[in-house]
Amino acid sequence: MVKMAKKVARDIKIVNIVVSTSLEHDIPLEKMAATLSNTEYNPEQFPGLVIRIKDPKTSALIFSSGKVVCTGARTIEKVQESIKKIIKSLLKIGIKIKIKPEIKIQNIVASGSVKMDLNLNELATQLQNVEYEPEQFPGLVYKLDKTKTNPKATFLLFSNGKIVCTGTKSEEEVHSALDKLIENLKKAKGAKEKTKT
Repeated sequence: MVKMAKKVARDIKIVNIVVSTSLEHDIPLEKMAATLSNTEYNPEQFPGLVIRIKDPKTSALIFSSGKVVCTGARTIEKVQESIKKIIKSLLKIGIKIKIKPEIKIQNIVASGSVKMDLNLNELATQLQNVEYEPEQFPGLVYKLDKTKTNPKATFLLFSNGKIVCTGTKSEEEVHSALDKLIENLKKAKGAKEKTKT
């Protein structure tokens, strides 16, 4: 029961899921670009074609090998919807995808708040694996190393308590990384209060 309450109290939302998949079919990108209006293809600059999907609002990079990288979805259901729409678009140019593509999460970006003000100057000296250059950027970059209990994650911390988490591969990882971050912030705060006394 206590565990549930803890989850409700957190303030973090997934804002972007980056996935990759393979349609296991060669894709004629020129034909796709010529037929579909929601595409951009400039092979001199980049080998992939960009397709923009209105609903759910996502973008995907499609390569001639059939590899796809989709970004912008906030849930895995929306990712699946986007991939289905891409497959439907391919039917318009006579390409029938016979497989159900296997979706692999590459990165999840989440943002929220730790609900406390943060002294970034102090955290920069108390936490390990940090980058903080306030003249260049107002946020502190804090990297969590992967351990048996922690996922690998990178946090952007701001003095008002706002955070951005990136580098995780599942919603569970987002939450356990956030737990570890809060634990480390409390430890840092505790260590500072000990030096005061």
